[in-house]
Amino acid sequence: MPKIVGRTLLCATVAATLLAAPLASVSVASANTAGTGLVIAEAYLKGGSANAVFNKKFVEIANPTDAPVSVDGWSLQYRSATGSAAFSTSGLAGTVPANGTFLVTMAGNGATGADLPAADDTATLNTSGTTGTLVLSDQSQALTLPTGALAADTAGVVDLLGYGASNTFEGHVRTVDGGNTVPNGLVRQGTVDSDDNAADFSVTTTLTPTNAAGETAPTTPTDPTDPTEPTDPGAPAEAVTIAQLQGTTDTSPYVGKTVVTKGVVTAVYATGGFNGYTVQTPGTGGAIDLGTHTASDGVFVFSSATASRVAAGDYVELTGSVSEYYGLTELNVAAGGMTKLTETVPAPQPATVAFPASDAQRESLESMLVAPQGDYTVADNYTTNQYGEIVLASGTKRLIQPTEVARPGSAAAKAVEADNAARKVTLDDGGSTNFLTQANKSIPVSWLTQGPVTVGAAATFTKPVVLDYRNDSWKFQPTSPITGATAKTDLPATFSNVRTAKPQDVGGDLKLAGFNVLNYFPTTGDQLTGCSYYTDRDGDPVTVNSGCDARGAAEQEDFERQQVKIVKGINGLGADVVSLEEIENSAEFGQDRDAAVATLVGALNAATGADTWAYVKSPKTLPASEDVIRLALIYKKDRVAPTGESTILIDPAFTNARQPVADAFRPVGGTADDEFLVIANHFKSKGSGTGENADQGDGQGASNADRVKQATALAAFSTKMQTQYGTDKVFMLGDFNAYSQEDPMVVLDDAGYTDLGPALDSSEWSYVYSGLSGSLDHVLASPAALATVTGVDIWNINSVESVALEYSRYNYNATNLYTDDVYRASDHDPILVGFDLTGDTTPTDPGTDPTDPGTDPTGPSDPGTVPGAGQTPAPTPGAGSAPVAPSESSLTDANRGTVSAPSSARPGETITIGVGAQYAGQRVSVWMFSTPTLLGTVTVAADGSVRVTIPADAPAGPHRIVVTVADGTLIGWTTITIDPVTGALAFTGADLTGGIAAALLLLAAGAGVLVARRRRGVRGRVSA
Repeated sequence: MPKIVGRTLLCATVAATLLAAPLASVSVASANTAGTGLVIAEAYLKGGSANAVFNKKFVEIANPTDAPVSVDGWSLQYRSATGSAAFSTSGLAGTVPANGTFLVTMAGNGATGADLPAADDTATLNTSGTTGTLVLSDQSQALTLPTGALAADTAGVVDLLGYGASNTFEGHVRTVDGGNTVPNGLVRQGTVDSDDNAADFSVTTTLTPTNAAGETAPTTPTDPTDPTEPTDPGAPAEAVTIAQLQGTTDTSPYVGKTVVTKGVVTAVYATGGFNGYTVQTPGTGGAIDLGTHTASDGVFVFSSATASRVAAGDYVELTGSVSEYYGLTELNVAAGGMTKLTETVPAPQPATVAFPASDAQRESLESMLVAPQGDYTVADNYTTNQYGEIVLASGTKRLIQPTEVARPGSAAAKAVEADNAARKVTLDDGGSTNFLTQANKSIPVSWLTQGPVTVGAAATFTKPVVLDYRNDSWKFQPTSPITGATAKTDLPATFSNVRTAKPQDVGGDLKLAGFNVLNYFPTTGDQLTGCSYYTDRDGDPVTVNSGCDARGAAEQEDFERQQVKIVKGINGLGADVVSLEEIENSAEFGQDRDAAVATLVGALNAATGADTWAYVKSPKTLPASEDVIRLALIYKKDRVAPTGESTILIDPAFTNARQPVADAFRPVGGTADDEFLVIANHFKSKGSGTGENADQGDGQGASNADRVKQATALAAFSTKMQTQYGTDKVFMLGDFNAYSQEDPMVVLDDAGYTDLGPALDSSEWSYVYSGLSGSLDHVLASPAALATVTGVDIWNINSVESVALEYSRYNYNATNLYTDDVYRASDHDPILVGFDLTGDTTPTDPGTDPTDPGTDPTGPSDPGTVPGAGQTPAPTPGAGSAPVAPSESSLTDANRGTVSAPSSARPGETITIGVGAQYAGQRVSVWMFSTPTLLGTVTVAADGSVRVTIPADAPAGPHRIVVTVADGTLIGWTTITIDPVTGALAFTGADLTGGIAAALLLLAAGAGVLVARRRRGVRGRVSA
């Protein structure tokens, strides 16, 4: 093993040298979404400064619960970014209304900006606009907090916001863009509090101060009745073209001057919050060469006074002042500054360009009509239900978590980060509407109302859009605002349907899976005291927010909506053994520890109409202290049975996580040689940590040190359990809260386990966070278990779907997006693994297809029998012989048949091969030539396809994929090119320099050495 690791590290080191790029931290995911009652929802601390939106500073406190909360005796506190002494305090008084906000104002740095709505309270704090620490405290006394990440449940702290370069923060500090003269603020994403400032807050240019009465200020500055004077106050407005106005940099050379220009109106945003329109020079656009086109021919006109008086196609003359509004060049036009012209001019044409990879090229298209060329893929839909925006990636690949495919802090990880930035663009709805505010919940939400928008779907543009820059992002805007009420045919883009009704066929005699059940709590909030809730648009509780130990549904009706999705998802997997994460530990509510698991099993059986499922009972020996959520194992009684009592790992490494649980299973009709061990896991989340557990800035998040300890303890536990249960076939699965190349996964890899997702299904991932896809969920196989694996599928039914589809968002919008299907049953995707039994044995055939959730096997097992007790039926011998490779001379053009495959793939990538629907249900062998290499013997799915994995040590260059029946009879063949770079990082061609390409080749080669050597040794190696 040391030689293997050394070889891999050598490749990585040489690659890093070739890339020679500085390292940078990467946004980190956190799966923790718990709330904490009242929260700081918005902070604008630059009030009154030059360019300020408002003349005072403010902090907005939000109450997501269904009851008013008094803040009498509370305080708002502040400490400088480098301070360590007591905070400065300012007392609070008043009441935050249910599901409402409370506005606290402070003196501004000057007098610039509009007035705020009436304050609910005022504070005397002197806060920095760019860096410091704010605390909402439930006491009036000054706090003295240690520096670093705040510990959970710190006395006196209701909520804390560390911003800029603060030394005190929740999880990670929230960075701030620009100095006091850059007018932006910090806004929480809804009211969810994950105790991570970086994740919970974002920098915003759309400020919405709202007081307890619901009064708010405009989301954009008021019309400029007194525009900034030109340099020479006595001179007339200078006549310029739009290209001259825009200039060739990211800042107009005419900022602060009054100009006159002409253009054709291309988009109008009289409603929706933008309060303006775009104009473009007549006859410009079309087939633009971005190499020579250096100045934009379009500009955004900010003018609520004239926006309702223009229409697309109008030719207008405009007089106004030029400004840069958070990076977007604007022409500010007052009521008398627009004149319609009557002369006929050629219409502007949409620029037919691919999405530019550089900001400079994007600037040259700012506010112009574009007809996006090339492929686009949905990368994120998390904020679609709130702001009506969809994050896209140019190309056919999603945006990837850097540490999913590269070691943390490495040059390769930096290259992935750069590729993400080069390909990211947001498709907006032409407005600034927040669909989650009470005032806007009656407006049908954009995009989602018209149909599903799923991560990984192809986006196809059917109408021109405008490229602009808002909220620190490049965006495609429709040419007029859209909502869910907009006809589907009037939308500028459509999305392919990439949903799958069932998992891919993974083959195998048995199947196992991991499923995160999203805080499945039969103990609902209304059964407890002290719970506060997230509520729907009618004020009805939906999920628990805080105040009690329940983490799931608020009431029985909400629980039932949650449960039906989970039940359909688990039954739809076709698995025989399933590990469950985030299920209620009923012992914490004075019930039997297994009560929640029993409830779920009962629901699963009710759905199948038979006594199909059972659960592994809790062992006699339990940890002294446990979380309110736990792990569990369930199984199909007619397929497998536990061989004995389960075992929970009791180890200090898991004091802040869920303790792993293990049990061995024997297939019905099998022997001791067929037994396999399953260990369920749920490691510590990334959200918080201090000392060695503080975020190290390498992309792995907080508490990485603890997750490494947990991985080490798990490896030792597995070894012990192999002896205890008498099998070396081990599957460790669950939510490891670590992406595939992070330290905890390397610990397990070094211990001899293979992560089956990256190894056999590397084109799919289990989690999406901040628009980046990666896998926090894994199935790891010991060498003996790996030798039996026939296939792996990450069933993308949860992470890729909008959160608006969850039971937790029921009736949040006029469009109720909830349906009782499998989609968005959780926020993590299940992973399914197929594997064969030792000695070609198969479980007794119960007469039905176990992959069909409606016809689960229900053989004559005695429901009163203790699982695993008594004599296991004798195995049924299986038939079969080794596949026969065809001769290379038979691979002629006449024998190509209808076999299809991707044009290229990378080593280690799992690909789909088209065989033909006429072969559905048949077992076929897939080979790679010229040296015949068996990729797998698999069952053809109903759609005529199979999935196989390219060997990690496959040489680069052209090859042939050949499909045969078991006796070697040729079905057909096709060509494929193996390229270590293609499909792995999806770099924009212009950015993939020779150095990066060489580095990636070396990295891929290093990975190939590691995987290849391990695979060559698995059948002869016994796990330590």
